[in-house]
Amino acid sequence: MKATIVTIGDEILIGQIVDTNSGFIAKSLDKIGVEINEMISISDNKKHILDTFAVLQNKVDLVIITGGLGPTKDDITKKTFCDYFEDELIVDQKVLAHVTQLIEGFYKRTITQINKDQALVPSKCTVLHNQVGTAPGMWMKKENTVFISLPGVPYEMKYLVEHEIIPKVVREYKRPYIIHKTILTYGQGESMVAERIEDWENNLPEFIKLAYLPAPGRVRLRLSARGTDKEKLEAALEENVNSLDVIIHDIIVGFDDDETLEVVVGKMLTKQNKTISTAESCTGGKIAAVLTSVSGASKYFKGGVVSYATAAKIDVLGVSESLIKEHSVVSRAVVSEMALNIKNMMKTDYAIATTGNAGPSKGDSNAEVGAVFIALATPSEVIVEEFNFGQPREKVIDRAVIKSLELLQKEILKNVQ
Repeated sequence: MKATIVTIGDEILIGQIVDTNSGFIAKSLDKIGVEINEMISISDNKKHILDTFAVLQNKVDLVIITGGLGPTKDDITKKTFCDYFEDELIVDQKVLAHVTQLIEGFYKRTITQINKDQALVPSKCTVLHNQVGTAPGMWMKKENTVFISLPGVPYEMKYLVEHEIIPKVVREYKRPYIIHKTILTYGQGESMVAERIEDWENNLPEFIKLAYLPAPGRVRLRLSARGTDKEKLEAALEENVNSLDVIIHDIIVGFDDDETLEVVVGKMLTKQNKTISTAESCTGGKIAAVLTSVSGASKYFKGGVVSYATAAKIDVLGVSESLIKEHSVVSRAVVSEMALNIKNMMKTDYAIATTGNAGPSKGDSNAEVGAVFIALATPSEVIVEEFNFGQPREKVIDRAVIKSLELLQKEILKNVQ
């Protein structure tokens, strides 16, 4: 079963907003065995929409459209649907009652004609009731293709996908199984990982595909198995993941999409009942932000200081001014004292500190642009590593964050029984 996702809106085409709807829809459909054929973004133009529908007709089983539904006059999807399906708009009484209750009962406003027009739908469509907004979804079939229209507001779109579309597709269509397994690796680049697993990759069965998903400092390896026998797919995935683990066990840190390094580290800290704090200069608080992006981080993250200026390192963290003068603000000695002082200040088991020159200028130090010192204060010592991440600035910061978490993870692993 194949689907195409179409986003409607000039604001997407001019870069005013980023299309996140397509990714959510694609992931939701993939989980139930629907293959995404393509994603398309088109303008708020009636002819363009009709031409797109005509091209997709009978090419795919499902066309999911987001955008162009709402109370304003430039929302034209419903009228375009009527043209394409040779239909007319009628008032859906259930939708009208919902819109009225939402506007008058919840928002305490007098309902307007524009609000009432939200209840207009093509007479031939199956209405997908939107309990979290006023614009209903629409499900219409022509020949071998179902066209589904959804509002572009993300939380409304997500509600309709989860509560209306996915259950209806599951009920009405027979689909193959698509099972994914994602292996998260850290510390080696894509080309090096590919070289290490080349023989393993060449021996994968035909129904399992491997995709490399690289990011700074990390590579996710996604295995996708497709077929009609779910037990066979699961068994084959497990067997091949186990054999891969033998080859690159040293760089594997997780086995699920949500198991990013911060999640892995958080689980380790929680399991060992340990805590951590941060003292950041060149990373500007990003390590703390990444750690606290994980639900339940309050169990192990106690707090941090962004000591961006030299004065903050002295006044807030208590780093010796003479030490800075002797070694420079970007140095082993300074980052070591930053880590130790924040650890003592926050009374944590571990502490991470960073100082460096993210660029493009040198700031308070003569250190080379791209130079970063990372310190990890443990219960027994302070470990310091030096790097040069080059440029641009964003790369330096991202790599410093990743390397900090890698250093923490490796140290925690030493204490795993």
